[in-house]
This record gives sequence, structure tokens and C-alpha cells, in this order.
Amino acid sequence: MRKAVRLIVAAFFYYSGLVRFSRWRMRQRGPRLLILNYHRASLGDIRRHMLYLKRHYRILHLEEALEELYAPQPPAKKSGRQPTPLVITFDDGYHDNYTHAFKAAVELHVPITIFLIPGYIDSGEYFWWGEGERLVKRSSLTEFTLDGQIYHLQQPASRQALSQAIDARLRGARSVAEREQFLTRVKQDLALVPDTCDGKVKDVNIPLSWGEALKMQESGFVSFGAHTMNHPVLSRLSDPSDVRYEIATCRQVLQERLGRSVRTFAYPIGRTEHIGPEALKAVREAGYSWAVTTTKGVATPQSDPYRLERVLVEVRRHWLLIAAETSGIWSIFAPLWKPFTKSKGNI
Repeated sequence: MRKAVRLIVAAFFYYSGLVRFSRWRMRQRGPRLLILNYHRASLGDIRRHMLYLKRHYRILHLEEALEELYAPQPPAKKSGRQPTPLVITFDDGYHDNYTHAFKAAVELHVPITIFLIPGYIDSGEYFWWGEGERLVKRSSLTEFTLDGQIYHLQQPASRQALSQAIDARLRGARSVAEREQFLTRVKQDLALVPDTCDGKVKDVNIPLSWGEALKMQESGFVSFGAHTMNHPVLSRLSDPSDVRYEIATCRQVLQERLGRSVRTFAYPIGRTEHIGPEALKAVREAGYSWAVTTTKGVATPQSDPYRLERVLVEVRRHWLLIAAETSGIWSIFAPLWKPFTKSKGNI
């Protein structure tokens, strides 16, 4: 019901001309840059999203767009005569960024930027977020105890509660080593049934490979940024040297493996409470030129280059919702349908 209401509202905005008016109004307000924040590229129609965005915006690679945004603006220059520049970014480097986003980008000649996590590309392991649900599904047990709480795995609500408890522990780890030790112990204690190679290939929660990254880069349609070595929640790390390692080493490794300079960074999860002052300092010291958050907003020449805002979008959403969200009209009327929305957070 919620999805139906949202789609009806989005359709009204689009076919009434309000989306087009909102896009025009954005152009009149001076230099603006829309940075879209995707994660996965499958389970929806990324091609249809790109078709709409290409028709109504000027799509650029992230570095190119930011160089343009921060370039001195001639006093008499008017930005309202050309489409608003827009960047399509994907966080984490899921395998489906290669199988779906890359395929669409090449077909439609649309540039995209992907933020990579070298530690996961090297290991090929499942990303830690979502592991709670995956592992609980594979458990052969009927009962499991975590932190003194007993979970009955034959009951859906109890299974979900355990999944959330595992994810919370992983998210709150004070170091990557602590996170991985806990994950290893949980895998052993849950008595998992054997996983199949075929199942892992089909799973969307795995990273792309270095070979796939290089192939995408060679196409000219994909550029890359850094997203830490192992995707910890930076503000939770207890040792500042771990923060510096995650941020600086990520840039070094990516530049070595890709053979190109890496100037952009995306904070894991990316809201203010997940970043912290040590991370902000480390990003500057590591030599990045810009860093993006998941705080909602549109970048302007006055934006802090190390706290750039983005617009969170999902591939599962209908293109009419993407049209409303990117135009800004959705945010204007957002208070009216808060009861119909539900935030799940970002990774």
C-alpha cells in the first residue's frame, strides 16, 4: 500500500509538470551538483533509471563534476541554460555493479563512479552487513544463545531478532579484528549447513573482482573512489591509527591496483555520527581532494569538499520516484507522507 501511494504521488508530480518545473527552478539557483548514492544495481531496473537521468541531466564522472563545481564562476555566467550536472555513484563495489550497472553504462554511454573496498575484493568474502540474516538462514540449530539471550530459530520473529543482534554487534565493533573474530565465532557456533559455490555466485552481497574493476575502468565509463580497506564504522574505531590505516592505505592500494590517482572518498554508512573527527582529519592527510557523505542534499560551490552531500536512491524504486527525488520536489512535500515512508539506513 505504501509503495502504491508513493508511486501515485510521484506520477502526479511528473505528469502535472511539477517535476519539470522543479528541475528548471534548480537550474536558476546557480551552480548545483546532484550526487546520487546507489548501492546495489540488480533487483531493479538500473537501465531505466539511467535512461531518465541521461535525458534530463548532464551526467559526469565524480572528479570531473567536482572540478567543474569548484572552478571559479564568471560573474556573468548563467547556469540555467544547460541541464544540471549529476553524478551516479555506487558504494561498496557489489558484484552486480559489474553485471548490471556497468552493462547499462556502456550501452547508454553513461559515466558512473564506484567506491571500492580493497579488503573485500582481495578476500571475495560476503560483506559483513547482511551476514546476520544469511548466517541465521544457514544455521542447522533450533536454538541459539547470544549475549545471554535465547533465540528460537524455528520462529521467524526470533530468527529476525538474532539477525539484527548479530548485525548490531558487527556494526559496533571497536576494531576490524574484533569484528572478524566475532563473525568467525558466530559462524562456528551456528553450525552452518554447507554453502554452495553456485549459491555464492548468485548472491548479491559479494564484491566484484580486480579483473572486473580493471575492465570497467578500461571502458572509460567507470571511475573509482575509495571506501576504506575493510568498511568499519569509522567513528566506532577506538584506535586513531586504525582510522588512518583504513583511509590512507585504501587510497594507496587502489592506486597501485588501478594504476590511476584516486582523489575521492566515501565514508562508510556516511552520516555524521558514523564519521567522527579522526576520519575527517585522516581523509585530508591521506591526500584526497573530496569526500562524500550520505547526508541528504545538493552540492554547491560553498559545500565543504570533505562533507559533500548526496541523494540516496535505490535501484528497486520506479523511475517516477527517481524523477521526483532528483528534481527536489519530493523533499518539498516530504512532511506530508512521512507515515508512508520507512528508513532502513545505509551501508
